[in-house]
Amino acid sequence: MEQAHDLIRPWRRATIAVSAIAAFELIVLAIVGIALFGKPILNHFQSSAASAATPPKRTATPAPAKTLLPRNQVSVMVLNGNGQAGAAHAAADRVQAKGYLLGNVGNAPSVTPRSLVMFRPGYAGEGRRLAHDLHIRVVRPLDGMRTSQLLGAHLVLILGR
Repeated sequence: MEQAHDLIRPWRRATIAVSAIAAFELIVLAIVGIALFGKPILNHFQSSAASAATPPKRTATPAPAKTLLPRNQVSVMVLNGNGQAGAAHAAADRVQAKGYLLGNVGNAPSVTPRSLVMFRPGYAGEGRRLAHDLHIRVVRPLDGMRTSQLLGAHLVLILGR
């Protein structure tokens, strides 16, 4: 049995020596590879990072701003959200006096603290113009109502307290 161990021991030493030499060669090859290819790769990454950091230049001309519809083509739904009887009809008269088309006039489902103008998608400019005409500060996209509930109106004026 001892003779078997004596035969195995030199092979073990040889395997360890060969593995150490292979590891040394691998380290030398890695150093040579970094020295040869490291600088070009580093330059490539630096130039691509610099080009990614600069904003792209626009060459196309910007799209022209959407022109507002004339007041006589903008339909406004007026809803009373303050609880005072007749407030919606009085506001509807003011809306018509400014030249807007009058849509449905009625009561809002709940009381609102401030008057506001809501607009359908694509009619933000018309909503801001109506709010300016009626001295209302709050203008926002349609919220809490579906477009089908507007009955064709472009804007909704909700009267608050």
